[in-house]
Amino acid sequence: MDRATADLDPPFAVVDLAAFRRNADDLLRRAAGTPIRVASKSVRCRDLLGRVLDAPGFRGVMAYSLPEALWLHREGLAEDVLVAYPTVDRRALRELAADPAAAAAISILVDSVAHLDHVDAVLGAQRAAPLRVCLEVDAAWHPLPGGIAHVGPRRSPVHTPSQARRLAERIADRDGFRLVGIMAYEGQIAGLGDQPPGKPLLGAVLRWMQRRSAAELAERRAAAVEQVRAVADLEFVNGGGTGSIETTGAEGGVTEIAAGSGLIGPTLFDAYRAFRPRPAVLYALPVVRRPGGSFATLFTGGYIASGPTGPSRAPGLHLPRGLKLTAAEGAGEVQTPVTGSAARNLRLGDRVWLRHAKAGELAERFSHYHLVEGDRVVGTVPTYRGEGASFG
Repeated sequence: MDRATADLDPPFAVVDLAAFRRNADDLLRRAAGTPIRVASKSVRCRDLLGRVLDAPGFRGVMAYSLPEALWLHREGLAEDVLVAYPTVDRRALRELAADPAAAAAISILVDSVAHLDHVDAVLGAQRAAPLRVCLEVDAAWHPLPGGIAHVGPRRSPVHTPSQARRLAERIADRDGFRLVGIMAYEGQIAGLGDQPPGKPLLGAVLRWMQRRSAAELAERRAAAVEQVRAVADLEFVNGGGTGSIETTGAEGGVTEIAAGSGLIGPTLFDAYRAFRPRPAVLYALPVVRRPGGSFATLFTGGYIASGPTGPSRAPGLHLPRGLKLTAAEGAGEVQTPVTGSAARNLRLGDRVWLRHAKAGELAERFSHYHLVEGDRVVGTVPTYRGEGASFG
C-alpha cells in the first residue's frame, strides 16, 4: 500500500480491489445460491456498488433512505431498490409518487398503519401508480413470554405471524399501495460477532443466544410468510445480514439475503468465528509529531463509528503492527497519538494505516477512494460525499 500510494499525501482512503473481490466471492459462497441484495449503507460508493451488482449472485440494492433510493435509480444503478427503513420524507414521497419508473423500481418499508396514514396525508390520491410496500417483521428474540425480554434491534412492532397478517390485510385494503415483500433483520445474529476478542465467556453466551434465536426466528418467520402470502402475492422475502448468511439462507421461505459489510471488512466483523472478511477499505494518516519516547502523533483520525460508545467503535490501527491508541486521547478530531513498540520507529511523514469499525461510515469522511491493484493505484472514484450526496 505504501508503494502504491507513494505519490499521495495522507489522509486518504484506499480500496484493495483484490480483497474486495475476494470478500464478494466469499459472500456468494456462504449464500449457497440464495441471491444477495447489496446493502448500500455499507458501501456508499457508486463505483463499488456497480462492481458488485455486475457479478452473478448479487441482485438489487437495499438503500437506507428514500432520497438515496431515488438518486441511485436516477443514476441508472438500480432497478430494484428496497428502502430498509420507514420514511416520513414528504419531498421524497412526492417525487416517488410522481415518477412511474421510480415507483415500479422502489419498495418502501412499513411496519404500521400509521406509515400508510402518513403517506396518504402527504400524497392524497396524487400518485402515478400504487406504491410498492414491504412489510417489516420484528426479528428480535423474546426469550420470555409477553416480550418482557427483547434481544435484538428495536425495529418493527410486528412480531407475531398473526400481527403480520393483520397488517398485510390493512395494506391490501388500502388504495394506492401494493404489498410486494417481507423483511426481517436479525441484528442480534447478523451484526453481533460471536467471538469478541479477549472475552471467551461473553462469546459462549452470545453463541448460545444466537443458536436459540435463529431456531425461534426460522419457525416464526416461516409462519409469518405463510400468513402474509395468504393475503398478497409476495415477490421477495428478505432476511439476514453479513453475519447470518448461513442460517438465514437455510430457511426455505427466505428468497434473498441482505449483505454489505462483508464486502468491506471493518473491524467489527473481525469478531466472528465462521468467517473473516479481508480488510478491503483502509485509510492512511500521516505522522506529524514525535512527542518523545514511544509516542507518535497522527493528523486527524477521530472517525468514531455509530452505536454504543466504547472501544469497539474506535478505529483499528492496522499497520505497522505494534501500535495502540492512548487511553487519555484516543482517536481525535485533529490529532491521534499512538504508542507501542512500533511507534519508536515512526518518523515525520510516515503513514499509519487504519480501519474503520463500520463498513460504510468511512465514506462520509472521504470524498474519494483510491483503487489499488497490487502495488499501484488504478483509479480514483468518488464516494457519496464526493458526489455531493448525503442521505443522513
